[in-house]
Amino acid sequence: MTEEEVTEAIKTSDVQEEDYKDKYLRLLAEQENLRKRLVKEKHEAIQIAIENMIAEFLPTIDSFENALRHTENLSSDIQSWAAGFQMFLSQFKETLHNHGIVSFHSEGNQFDPHYHEAIETIETNDYPEGIILKEFSKGYKSHSRTIRPARVQVVKRLPHEDLQKKGDKHE
Repeated sequence: MTEEEVTEAIKTSDVQEEDYKDKYLRLLAEQENLRKRLVKEKHEAIQIAIENMIAEFLPTIDSFENALRHTENLSSDIQSWAAGFQMFLSQFKETLHNHGIVSFHSEGNQFDPHYHEAIETIETNDYPEGIILKEFSKGYKSHSRTIRPARVQVVKRLPHEDLQKKGDKHE
């Protein structure tokens, strides 16, 4: 082997060494990115599972709230029981808060299909189109998604022809 061939072989092996080193570093980076992505996906999956489990308890919380609204005018014995149930309700709400889940108010706000489920519409021109007049059940959300949309009554504007008919009746 000549000196030039040896020099060329050394250069080739140096290039191959750099290539292998580059591939090795890229694989390490890909592996680290994969690990981070899997940790993030696992955390998100756990959070969604918790939120879904909590969503199953929301009707119970609604029932507690509805029952406690009607205890003000009852006997002192029942009001004592209600105070105990109010503590249970507070603990439920604290657990929701600890998991980043909060209720939101809808009445008077603009309808948003991400946060609201329209279960009733009312045709009127007394309010702007899409305003929520009544909330039948509270909505709940976390920092990342809506857990349960609020069930609401929404304003739908009267068609123009209906306005003329109403105007004709009043004349």
